[in-house]
Parts: sequence; structure tokens; C-alpha cells
Amino acid sequence: MSPKQGVRNPPSNQQGLTALIETLNCYGVGLEINNQTEQTAVKYCLQLLHELAPGNSVEVRIPPYAAVQVIPGIKHTRGTPPAVVEMKARIWIELATGKIAWQEAIKSGIISASGQRADLSTFLPLISAQDLAK
Repeated sequence: MSPKQGVRNPPSNQQGLTALIETLNCYGVGLEINNQTEQTAVKYCLQLLHELAPGNSVEVRIPPYAAVQVIPGIKHTRGTPPAVVEMKARIWIELATGKIAWQEAIKSGIISASGQRADLSTFLPLISAQDLAK
């Protein structure tokens, strides 16, 4: 995946926002979330990160839904980038929307982050509560 590409088959802004709001609502009331809706929300947030910090020195993985390479820096041509961040979908969505803070997530061990550039705190949250309320 090249840094120009971003997320494969990203949702439109409207699709992404709708899925993100629905996903957050389900999380908030403890309802089971539709996998397709959660995947759309994950991809939307990953695409926002890619647009904010294009590059290929950090791979952010949200299994089983998607991964994206971000943040300019060390160029690599094959395999895994020098830094990898991996977490569950709910954690990613909560980080992207400011429901939890990066340092809190790191300290609690709910994120796997390795490599020099694996700190995404300067890019989070990706979307504000105001944008979600529109």
C-alpha cells in the first residue's frame, strides 16, 4: 500500500460519519454492532489519519478490518514498516473520537505500539464531538 493510496475502498465522508455515529451509539448503550458498520467507521477514521499524516513509516492495524501506512519518515520498500501500531476496533474508534486518550490506552496495554514513530498522540482525536453532532 503506497502512502498516496491510504485505506483501500474508503467510505465517503457521509457514509463514514453515519457509520461512526451508529457505532458510537451502539457502544454507548451496549448493543451489538454490525460488523460492516464497524468496519466502515474504522476505515473512515483510518482514512482521516492518513489524510492528516500521509507517509509510510508507521502501519496502523485494526484487525480484521483494515490497515494504513502513515507518518512521513524512514522509507521502506518491502514488508512491515519500522513502526507498527495495532489495536481493536473499539479502541481505535474511541481514540479517533477523543473518548479515550493515547497515553491512557498505552498505559493500560490495550494498544500494541512498537518503533520510534509509533506515538499517534499528536494526531488524535481525529474528529470532534461537534462534527459528530452535525
